[in-house]
Amino acid sequence: MQELHDAPLAPLTTFRLGGPATRLVTATTDDEVIAVVREADDSGTPLLVIGGGSNLVIGDKGFEGTALSVATKGFALDGTRLELAAGEVWTDAVARTVEAGLAGIECLAGIPGSAGATPIQNVGAYGQEVSSTLTEVVAYDRRTRETVTLGNEECAFSYRHSRFKADLERYVVLRVRFALEDADGLSGPVKYAETARALGVAPGERVPLATARETVLKLRAGKGMVLDPEDHDTWSAGSFFTNPILDDGAFAAFRARVRDRLGDDAEPPAYPAGEGRTKTSAAWLIDRAGFPKGYGEGPARISTKHTLALTNRGEATTEDLLALAREVVAGVHEAFGITLVNEPVTVGVSL
Repeated sequence: MQELHDAPLAPLTTFRLGGPATRLVTATTDDEVIAVVREADDSGTPLLVIGGGSNLVIGDKGFEGTALSVATKGFALDGTRLELAAGEVWTDAVARTVEAGLAGIECLAGIPGSAGATPIQNVGAYGQEVSSTLTEVVAYDRRTRETVTLGNEECAFSYRHSRFKADLERYVVLRVRFALEDADGLSGPVKYAETARALGVAPGERVPLATARETVLKLRAGKGMVLDPEDHDTWSAGSFFTNPILDDGAFAAFRARVRDRLGDDAEPPAYPAGEGRTKTSAAWLIDRAGFPKGYGEGPARISTKHTLALTNRGEATTEDLLALAREVVAGVHEAFGITLVNEPVTVGVSL
């Protein structure tokens, strides 16, 4: 277990932003993770748990307390059952399941971050979500001071949300377990229209696992969503805002605003999101509100590849990033009456 003081946190995040932590501890076993958490709780010291840092915005002043970097390792396959330690690199784990011929998370390839973070916001992309295959989460419960195992239903998954995100201070994820599928080397049914088009198949069809993974990686790379130290479009948290989900009344009002602004024939993106609820596109909103790819003149700008990603062009501060985010939120609200919600977790700052 490594311990540093007045340690920079920016290198631990994909934004490469944020000030130092009073103390940074890197834990490589579950027991070490629990020991650091208990020590902080016993002493009343503020605690920040860091996985892959891909969904984290840390203030320029840093963090006064103990930052815990979870660097545990463990990849175990038993038939179609997979268990990952929280510190495992997610995209590497996906690659290994594809190599093993198992389907279920192949379309989640290229997503930066650690395995332990995936259930927190119910990571999803290209027609797959973690909640579809996750069976259990092993976590340390800071309230009861015990290690607990929570089944899928107990995790209360919804769109980019979970029991863990609803109560960030309570649980520290230690391990995640999945039930994958042996489909004779084929992927799960292709559900996402963009993926199906890129693969040249109809939605619902299956393709070779490696082909599905490689196609998703190409799609993500084209949007700056695969980490590359040389590409500032990837110095981001991926999608900075979640797609809004509106009830029938709110969607009707939104649709009217769209037509007032863009013309009587204009139609916003609309996807079913449960009875009486419709999901629309945050990227579409941002673009139509006047914030195109590459928008911005300062060191924080919208990605040149994807409207939904806010990026650090190399010299940005967290305040630069937040100023851009606030400008986008205000512009979208003024244009369409919808308030965008940030997807990354903020530490010491807020929109």
